[in-house]
Amino acid sequence: MAPRGWRRAPLRRGVASGPRVRRLMRPLWLLLAVGVFDWAGASDGGGGAARAMDEEIVSEKQAEESHRQDSANLLIFILLLTLTILTIWLFKHRRARFLHETGLAMIYGLLVGLVLRYGIHVPSDVNNVTLSCEVQSSPTTLLVNVSGKFYEYTLKGEISSHELNNVQDNEMLRKVTFDPEVFFNILLPPIIFYAGYSLKRRHFFRNLGSILAYAFLGTAISCFVIGSIMYGCVTLMKVTGQLAGDFYFTDCLLFGAIVSATDPVTVLAIFHELQVDVELYALLFGESVLNDAVAIVLSSSIVAYQPAGDNSHTFDVTAMFKSIGIFLGIFSGSFAMGAATGVVTSYVTKFTKLREFQLLETGLFFLMSWSTFLLAEAWGFTGVVAVLFCGITQAHYTYNNLSTESQHRTKQLFELLNFLAENFIFSYMGLTLFTFQNHVFNPTFVVGAFVAIFLGRAANIYPLSLLLNLGRRSKIGSNFQHMMMFAGLRGAMAFALAIRDTATYARQMMFSTTLLIVFFTVWVFGGGTTAMLSCLHIRVGVDSDQEHLGVPENERRTTKAESAWLFRMWYNFDHNYLKPLLTHSGPPLTTTLPACCGPIARCLTSPQAYENQEQLKDDDSDLILNDGDISLTYGDSTVNTESATSSKMPWIGSLHLETMNWLFEEHAWFFQWMIPNPH
Repeated sequence: MAPRGWRRAPLRRGVASGPRVRRLMRPLWLLLAVGVFDWAGASDGGGGAARAMDEEIVSEKQAEESHRQDSANLLIFILLLTLTILTIWLFKHRRARFLHETGLAMIYGLLVGLVLRYGIHVPSDVNNVTLSCEVQSSPTTLLVNVSGKFYEYTLKGEISSHELNNVQDNEMLRKVTFDPEVFFNILLPPIIFYAGYSLKRRHFFRNLGSILAYAFLGTAISCFVIGSIMYGCVTLMKVTGQLAGDFYFTDCLLFGAIVSATDPVTVLAIFHELQVDVELYALLFGESVLNDAVAIVLSSSIVAYQPAGDNSHTFDVTAMFKSIGIFLGIFSGSFAMGAATGVVTSYVTKFTKLREFQLLETGLFFLMSWSTFLLAEAWGFTGVVAVLFCGITQAHYTYNNLSTESQHRTKQLFELLNFLAENFIFSYMGLTLFTFQNHVFNPTFVVGAFVAIFLGRAANIYPLSLLLNLGRRSKIGSNFQHMMMFAGLRGAMAFALAIRDTATYARQMMFSTTLLIVFFTVWVFGGGTTAMLSCLHIRVGVDSDQEHLGVPENERRTTKAESAWLFRMWYNFDHNYLKPLLTHSGPPLTTTLPACCGPIARCLTSPQAYENQEQLKDDDSDLILNDGDISLTYGDSTVNTESATSSKMPWIGSLHLETMNWLFEEHAWFFQWMIPNPH
């Protein structure tokens, strides 16, 4: 058994954890009496006091040295980000698009990691003492009795026998290796929240059905395709004797879930800069936003899969349905928690006068949004899903209650945090390739992984696009499908999922391979985005706000009619009840609720709502309404159609908005027969 390294330092998990540490959830207190050398004059009281003073001086020097080293480590990352920002400016100034900022950050991280690994050596500490003790397990906490004084030591990780003489170098590399929880609790929340908060709802909801299909069904297909292919590779590795540890089918499925999390940040940044076709942008962005959430819940469900009565990782129907139930429960619970936090924030900002103190308003918004992630994780749900839907809810409701200054502040604040966190993660990826000390690279597994991710992405995009085109009026063209296939980059989410647990041989191999996949896709696919757009003849220079200018009216009506039916169904309820209930916009509740609810309506309606009651349509109405087809009124409200239609059929005016949409789309032939053409 390899020796264990003990140091007086905080407990670290994930990257620097031993293979048995995860199974030891409770601190194991082990009292170990250590015989030390009998120093001359040990029984002398004056000599003991002098030694105690010397020990305090040494301890203070060690603490000061540790503080300096920690500051230097953080300075390295600050300098990395600074260098990345300056290089980004140079690239934008020169209009160079062959390498994105995330790829630059990874290159700089690689260079720094290379220097730290092979260019810097820390001299050995003469005070280090190696003692052997036969124990059956790895205690996470150790108490050592040295001459009647008890010292607490914590487990940092396993040290292989050939690294016993490089303990100090390993300590330096370990200090620049962050706890995986830092990524989940600090770096991921602003990235995911900004994705939801900056969502372009108009194009997202027009393609909601397709986006949900790609994100949910497509991610599941990709996961199982990749897992099956990798299980074949693992079986081949077992036959050829290349495996040095256990690797089960559930591990293969977990790897499939990890690398199914796409992160086309490079492609989307180029799309935004070139103003690529808005439909393609909406499909790719919407899929990537929900795909991350699905991938992390799917990975949690796979980890929870456990057949009853054994640990053989065999197929069991009961365990499979249990995992499916866990998936649905975690996702729905996380969704509800994120939406609930957004609703609470909207209520607080609506019924208080925080808008008069913009700094307090922005601070509350920031803390409530971030706490969503931690609250979900503390309750056993998934913070990524919760903070994503919290961002969408905040943008849809709370944003309307904020003062103008706070609206700008929150947008800019989370945009900045997203930029810094994203580049920090990519810089750290490059650094980790050299500083992580338990890499397991296997050529067969790496080659199989690259083949698997391409086949998994193809099984996601092409069959689903074929099925979706059967029900879409605006078809997803083959060039769009090829571009979506090409844009399946892996990034921050795949890295964060892989690094979260590297305790076993299988997890270490998955982490090392995931790093290579991220490097390849970001550099090769991200750098080739512009050339691929030109090759596939995808239009650029499209202004999303003016996309319909110059388009014939009949085409505009067709486009709006393709808004997702699910969104059309709840739009009227949201506009008439939820928006007035949670914000200052929309019609007053006194005009939309029944007369018997008058007291409650007056209590929940803000004075600003009466001032804005003339604004009968909000921004989302453009998603589903055809110009001139439907007009909204409130109070003694009805929903009226065009004048010709209303004069022929006055009874239609009492129908709800979503019913009208459904009637006109599904039974257009009937109305054409009943309403003669005036021409």
